Amino acid sequence: MKPKSFENGNDEVTIISSGVIIEGKLSSKGNVRVDGTVKGDVNVAGNVTIGESGDINGQVNADIITVGGKVVGKLNAKEKVVLEGKAVLKGDLVAKILVVEAGAKFDGNSKMDETSSFAPKPNVNPPLPK
Repeated sequence: MKPKSFENGNDEVTIISSGVIIEGKLSSKGNVRVDGTVKGDVNVAGNVTIGESGDINGQVNADIITVGGKVVGKLNAKEKVVLEGKAVLKGDLVAKILVVEAGAKFDGNSKMDETSSFAPKPNVNPPLPK
């Protein structure tokens, strides 16, 4: 049976199962589902799903981030962040689209940015007169 495609069209998914603890940076070129614990930053060129038992302490960078568990750290989504009903987010987030379901807990700041990206913004200040 073929798994359901993620929104970015990539069927591959790395699963961090409940009971697994990763200490350090996690990087992937595909989608990632976290049902365990990650103590460190998560950088994904796809989507990240944090299940109800998932716990991340660090920054998360991805196309679409869905939180059903707990995150302490900043979320940077190129497209969308979804905070499901049992989600707990303690940290800031940047995304083009933010969906917050009833019951989700969010303690931080949000920035809705049409040009959301992980890359630093170019310096747009004009040069100083001579």
